[in-house]
Amino acid sequence: MASAADPGVDERRLTVAKRILVPLDTSQLAESALPFVADAARGSGATVRLLHVAPFPETRMTKDGRVIAYADQERERLQAEGIDYLQTAELHLEGVPVECAVRFGDPVGEILREAEAFGADLIVVTTAGRGAIRRAMLGSVAEQVFRRADIPVALFRFARPAE
Repeated sequence: MASAADPGVDERRLTVAKRILVPLDTSQLAESALPFVADAARGSGATVRLLHVAPFPETRMTKDGRVIAYADQERERLQAEGIDYLQTAELHLEGVPVECAVRFGDPVGEILREAEAFGADLIVVTTAGRGAIRRAMLGSVAEQVFRRADIPVALFRFARPAE
């Protein structure tokens, strides 16, 4: 599709993301993309939604069968911890409108559902860049999101810090 102003320019390629979804898993690797997201969001006037996907909560019990916390209590705890974490990560996005969300379940499925619910036009994820054999056997969350998403996905690959 050519632009009326410039017949050789494809308008679809000029689209700027206005709603950016950034899934975070509490790792420094995932957070390493935040400065890039902040710059892109400021430049385009985008809103960023930070997402944390936690495992389904279960009732916690002692070895002798005593209940420590029921599943609903665990869910509330995980929800609060997730929001606290995302609000801390939000500090990297100064000057950008930010929303935070916590979901429970399979990370890939929940990321895709949140992208749809949010109306995201870009998902930003990081990947550790594992070897081809390990990636082929397991597949990373980032790569599965990349393959299954109906919207653009920006994959950031950063070197892991030396241990």
